[in-house]
Amino acid sequence: MFNMPYMNHCGMYPPMPYKTLEEALALVKDAIQGEREDELFYDYLISVAPTQEEKNIITDIRNDERRHNKMFRQIYKAFTCQEVAPPADVKFDKPKSYIDGIKKALFGELAAVEKYRDIRAGLPYRYYRDMVFEIITDELKHADKYNYILTINCGKMH
Repeated sequence: MFNMPYMNHCGMYPPMPYKTLEEALALVKDAIQGEREDELFYDYLISVAPTQEEKNIITDIRNDERRHNKMFRQIYKAFTCQEVAPPADVKFDKPKSYIDGIKKALFGELAAVEKYRDIRAGLPYRYYRDMVFEIITDELKHADKYNYILTINCGKMH
């Protein structure tokens, strides 16, 4: 029902969406279930950040991620009428160094953008697609902030 084609003004049918709602919801569930590990990771980065400025930047990113999680939970519940249970006994791998953690965070943000594009492509309603667009743009902003942190720390090494 959600992926029914519609005729455009030229009398042609556009291609079907390349992602289904089911695929999108599986990715949403996956994003929600990674929440606790991400929380532990961000808390670790905040605890070892060398300056207050960096602690503030990472805290802001962590708070955005908490908001994203609530948004994804809202999306999942809207389509399934179910909550996603948090996984038990979550552990995270502590990075070798603060800089290694920042690099991991940077590439994690970029990987999230790719996953969230697929989520957005599978959602049928503009309201939810717009929510995911907001999350995607935040993730890109986070990647820029991690690049800033890497830049100021590389400057300290020389």
